[in-house]
Amino acid sequence: MKQARSLLPLGWDEEWAEAFPVDAPDAEPGRVVRVDRGLCTVHAASGVVRATYGGILLESIAEDPSSTPCTGDWVVVRHWPDDVRTIEAVLPRRTSVTRAEVTGSSRVQVLAANLDVVAVVAALVPEPVIGKLERLVALAWSSRARPAVLLTKTDLVNDAREIAEDVAAAAPGTDVICCSVVTGQGLDELRALIGPQGTLGLLGPSGAGKSSLVNALVGADTLPTREIRADGRGRHTSVARELVMLPGGGAIVDTPGLRGVGLIDAEQGLASTFGDIEELAGACRFNDCSHTTEPGCAVLAAVEEGTLPVRRLESWRKLRREMARMAARTDARLRREQTRLSKQRTKDARQERRRRTE
Repeated sequence: MKQARSLLPLGWDEEWAEAFPVDAPDAEPGRVVRVDRGLCTVHAASGVVRATYGGILLESIAEDPSSTPCTGDWVVVRHWPDDVRTIEAVLPRRTSVTRAEVTGSSRVQVLAANLDVVAVVAALVPEPVIGKLERLVALAWSSRARPAVLLTKTDLVNDAREIAEDVAAAAPGTDVICCSVVTGQGLDELRALIGPQGTLGLLGPSGAGKSSLVNALVGADTLPTREIRADGRGRHTSVARELVMLPGGGAIVDTPGLRGVGLIDAEQGLASTFGDIEELAGACRFNDCSHTTEPGCAVLAAVEEGTLPVRRLESWRKLRREMARMAARTDARLRREQTRLSKQRTKDARQERRRRTE
């Protein structure tokens, strides 16, 4: 597939080539740049195209909404004789950033796919809330990509290093980079993190400086930016998730500001984010210790000794409770769907028997 060489800067490699169906007629690979209500902008091997969803893909979406193409997906683009282009399939995702739908249901919303690094972006003005960062870091770990935290607007504060140390303590094993688009601090380190074929995804609230970071890395005003409000809260600038190619290779995905993030199926992400608590839990007297009142609880002992902050334990408990509620909702929804499908199969069988006897 010689024409796919133009996709190498976007991360196309031999594994993706092997996943591409060899029997796909009049088709080529491409990467989704943006999704607008069923119409995708795709950077295909032959160039940038606009494509709708093919019939087989629509059937797949009806069965599993999470299979809807999203920014960062590698897809099969088919060219039709009347110059229409359709997405026929989505290649299996290596990584994906998912959250519970904002409606509060147990369904999954895929924010972006096939990211190599998921960076949580937080401005240093006002000072970031550690609890909110822990939630986003858990989301980043759950994606199976490499997590990072980008602390922006370091040119506006004098204690960036101290705040970074606090963030690093709350996100063990995560890269913490201080950045400034004004002074250029941290940008080279960020470019090295992406590499010539990697993809970086940015997550964070409005006003954190995500679009400004994209523009700084691109070297042009590719995305619009706005000043934060007088009360320090951000203004929504990005309205859609968008993949932007970087000079010299690699790509970055900007996302609209996240007002809320519901964790779903994030057990591993939570364990990675709170690795210190997980390690302490292994030393508890009881295997099923809830770390509340049990004797011999190593977690509570660490709180009493002052080696584990009470705030961090409360944050862990809150996220665990939320995940338990979401799991219960998911189980209930799956039971309802199974019941509906069973009734539909019974109804279809009865109609088929009636048809045969007529």
